[in-house]
Amino acid sequence: MKLAVVGGGSTYTPELVDGFARLRDVLPLSEIALIDPDTERLTLVAGISRRILRRAGSPTLVTTWASVEDGARAADAVLIQLRVGGQPARHLDETVPLTCGCVGQETTGAGGLGMALRTVPVVLSVAEKVAEVAPDAWIVDFTNPVGIVTRALLDAGHRAIGLCNVAIGFQRRFAALLGVEPAAVSLDHVGLNHLTWERAAYVDGVNVLPALIAKHGPALAEQVDLPVRLLHMLGVVPSYYLRYFYEHDAVVREQLVAPSRATAVSEVERKLLRIYADPTVDTKPDLLGKRGGAFYSEAAVALLTSLLGGQVDTHVVNIRNDGTFPFLADDAVIEVPATVSKEGATANPITPVDPLYSGLIANVSAYEELALRAAIGGDEDLVVRALLAHPLVGQADKAIDLARRVITAHRAYLPWAVA
Repeated sequence: MKLAVVGGGSTYTPELVDGFARLRDVLPLSEIALIDPDTERLTLVAGISRRILRRAGSPTLVTTWASVEDGARAADAVLIQLRVGGQPARHLDETVPLTCGCVGQETTGAGGLGMALRTVPVVLSVAEKVAEVAPDAWIVDFTNPVGIVTRALLDAGHRAIGLCNVAIGFQRRFAALLGVEPAAVSLDHVGLNHLTWERAAYVDGVNVLPALIAKHGPALAEQVDLPVRLLHMLGVVPSYYLRYFYEHDAVVREQLVAPSRATAVSEVERKLLRIYADPTVDTKPDLLGKRGGAFYSEAAVALLTSLLGGQVDTHVVNIRNDGTFPFLADDAVIEVPATVSKEGATANPITPVDPLYSGLIANVSAYEELALRAAIGGDEDLVVRALLAHPLVGQADKAIDLARRVITAHRAYLPWAVA
């Protein structure tokens, strides 16, 4: 089987390759095709990827390609992990909203919209090229904002599914606290990408989340950067992205005096690339853990094992709503546990969602629909509408001001934007 990775020069890639090396008996790949126009980064990343596979005794071939058409040809699956504009554009996502008193975050609020405007057209162009050379391939999207990008791919008729590492991160943390294998823990994970709550954690059919919160509340609260009293009050564990909603003003105050996350990640990436250049390094560097994306490789390998290998299993993925949440349109994209096979993914049945969560889910889902229209339509008024719909903006004067600031900041990536 052949896997193509668009954005193969990413410093994330050795994390992915390490997973395929360790789990090669689960999903044997004949080739991993790394695709990236940045030949210098691609050479470094491909080098350490080959050394990781060789150390593990894996026969998987790593190839490098500058073009999607060449690299994705005859692929069984294509994983897209792009960051249009790199860390400099991320820095803008994290700082421009602060000028209007709004949270600056790369996937949430105005920053997330800036990322969507840059990214959606590029990913759709990639997908069209994939369809020409690998028409039966599954497209797995790890590119943020995952919910919006996955919806764009599905709306365009592509065979696509979205993947995030938040759920598997919670599964692994809960399992470690319980002293059980991760596979023994199943999650009642509901919401949208980067807007989710763990409502239950089952081990042998028993919901152990109340006991986990009671015993390990402070540790769990620290992981999601929210007050422990909130976890006790709600009886759920929100994802750390909920802090941007639940403690918006406090986050803004912190961000105004702290360096952007992009600044820190840029330094980590520079160090990683120096490590990758060392021909003696043949294991995943510990520093990669500070880059983000924990357990990304395990999630990707597990999902591809179902999509390509036919091992029917449950995975938390981004898929069409199709009636799962009755308060959303069927064509919305949600993030929930689903049964995945070669035929695709079907959401598992879920219990009704409390209004405290369903209201916010509906609000942000409406924003995502408008954000996609703005990314495809390329019009300032559509950008204003999307920001006006987002609960982290929501005021007309801020929406109008931010729309102009976001468009100006990312003009180089928006061919429709006029000076």
